[in-house]
This record gives sequence, structure tokens and C-alpha cells, in this order.
Amino acid sequence: MSTLKDNFHYYLDHQDELVPMYNGRVLVIHDSEVVGDFENNGQAYAFGMTTCGEGNFLIQRCSPGKKDYTLTLGSQAAFF
Repeated sequence: MSTLKDNFHYYLDHQDELVPMYNGRVLVIHDSEVVGDFENNGQAYAFGMTTCGEGNFLIQRCSPGKKDYTLTLGSQAAFF
């Protein structure tokens, strides 16, 4: 059984081939393979819970680049 980290690395390693097939869709990845694609996170979560079981799948929006799996935070702090 793959871990969440394994499933995420599967997505990263195969992102270039997944994007043409699933661009904009929300993927459910289980045991390092795409087991479903959906319009939104809610549908993907419901499917993952019933099909794979809690904690056994990754939900990932499929898109080119890093924008759907990275977050950049800014700070308004001033240091004197």
C-alpha cells in the first residue's frame, strides 16, 4: 500500500502525462495510480472514502506547473 507521500511523488513524476488527460480535474490517486477524476474536491473525497478508505488516497487538482500544490505566503512584518 502506498503512502500519501508515495502518491504525491507519483503525481509529480507523471504530471506531464496526466495534464493532457485530466487538466483541471481533481484526481484521486491510490497505490500510485489514478483511480478517479472529478469536477470538485467533494466528489473526489466521497469517492476516495468509499473506494480506498480513510487515509489511503491523495486528492490532487491536475494542472500544469506548481500552482495547485504550492503556497506562497507573504509577510507584512518589519524588522528594525
